[in-house]
Amino acid sequence: MSNIVITGLGATTPLGGDVASTWKALVAGTSGVTRIEEEWADGLPCQIAARAAVDPTTKVDRIRARRLDRASMMALIAAEEAWLDAGFSLAEGTDVDPDRLSVVMGTGMGGLHSLINSWDTQKGKGYRRVSPFTIPMLMANAPAANVGLLLHAKGGVHTPVSACASSNEAISNGLDILRLGRADVVVVGGTEAVIHAFPLAAFGQMQALSRRNDEPERASRPWDVDRDGFVMGEGAAVLVMETLEHAQARGARIYGRLAGAGVSADGHDMVQPDPTGEGQAKAMVKAVRDAGLQPSDIIHVNCHATSTPQGDTTEAHSMRAALGDHTAAIATGTKSMTGHLLGGAGALETMATLLALYNRVVPPTINLDNPEPDLGIDIAANTARALPAGDLAALNNSFGFGGHNVAVAVTNEFATH
Repeated sequence: MSNIVITGLGATTPLGGDVASTWKALVAGTSGVTRIEEEWADGLPCQIAARAAVDPTTKVDRIRARRLDRASMMALIAAEEAWLDAGFSLAEGTDVDPDRLSVVMGTGMGGLHSLINSWDTQKGKGYRRVSPFTIPMLMANAPAANVGLLLHAKGGVHTPVSACASSNEAISNGLDILRLGRADVVVVGGTEAVIHAFPLAAFGQMQALSRRNDEPERASRPWDVDRDGFVMGEGAAVLVMETLEHAQARGARIYGRLAGAGVSADGHDMVQPDPTGEGQAKAMVKAVRDAGLQPSDIIHVNCHATSTPQGDTTEAHSMRAALGDHTAAIATGTKSMTGHLLGGAGALETMATLLALYNRVVPPTINLDNPEPDLGIDIAANTARALPAGDLAALNNSFGFGGHNVAVAVTNEFATH
C-alpha cells in the first residue's frame, strides 16, 4: 500500500485569508469571533459569529462572483492557494494528467445563502427575477464542482455531506482513492458559509449556540464549566494529497503523511452524541490501526471540541477510551478561536493538526479559565505547547449531527522543510 502525503495547503478562515496568517493567529491564541452588527441579527438569541477575515468577494472577480455562492467562492480561494502551494500550475494538463486528478470537497449545508436569497427574491419580486444560476449556486456539490473545473480534474469529483464531519470524510475518501490507485493526486477539503439569520435562529432554537453576546471573543470556550454552546464560523480549507512516489518524483515539498482514517456512526440520536462516547472512540481506534500506529504513538489530538456542554465531556471520555486513561496526547480545541465551520471544520482542523507536527507546536485552547473537572486529558490551555523532536503522530476528530464520526491520523513522516 502506497504512503499518502500532503504537499499543498490552502485556507481562508476567520483568522486570516490564507494558511500563513491563519496559522500565526492560531498559535498566538487569537479569537476570530465578533459581534454581528447588521440589523438582521437584532433580537436573535445569538448575535455573534466568526466571519471570514477576508471577504471572499474581494478575492473573486465581480462578474464571476454573481454565479457563485459564498461557500464556493471560499472553496476556490483555498483550493487555488493549496494547488499553487503544492507547486502545480493552473494550466490544464501541465503537471498532472487530468484523468488522474480527483477532487473531494465536503460541506454541511451547501449554498444556503443562495437558496434563501433566491426565495426572498421570488417572494418579493416574482419568479422572473430569480437568477438562472440559482441551482448551480445552491447545490451541495457546487464547491467541489467549481474546484474541479478550476483544476481541470477529470478523475472524479465528489461531495460527502455528513454535517460537521463532512470535510474529514472528504479526507478519508481521498485517502481511499489514492490507496486504490484511482488517482495520482487528490484535492480534498471542506467549505461552509451559513452566517445568516435563519440558521442562527434555527441553531439558537436548539439551544446549541453561545449567547455570550457581550464578550464574543470569549464565547467559544471548550471544556470550560461556563461554556454555553458553539459559535458559528465560516471559511474553507483545502489539502493536496498524493502518493509518496508521485511527490518525490517531482521533488515536492512534503508537510507530512496522511497515515489513516477511521469512520463510525453512533446509531444513537440525530443531534446528541452517544454519551458513552463509544462511536467516537471506535473512529479513533480505527484511525490509529489504519495508520499502523499504537495508541501510545499519538502525541496530539485536535479535538472536535465545539464548546457544547455534553459534547466536550463526551469527547474527553472517548479519547481516554481510545488512547488509554493515562494518554500523554496533548489535546486542543481550535474552535475556541475559529468558531465552528460546520462542514469545513474537519479540513481546517486536520490542517492545523498537520502544521502542529510540522512546526512542533500545539495551538492553545483559549478561554479555558475553569476546566470541567475529571476530564482526564491534558489540554493546551490558553498557551501554545511545544512538541518534542522526532517522529510524531496526531489525530483530528470530527463528529456530526446524525451520529457521524470521523478521525484522521497524520504523522510528520517524510516531511521536508
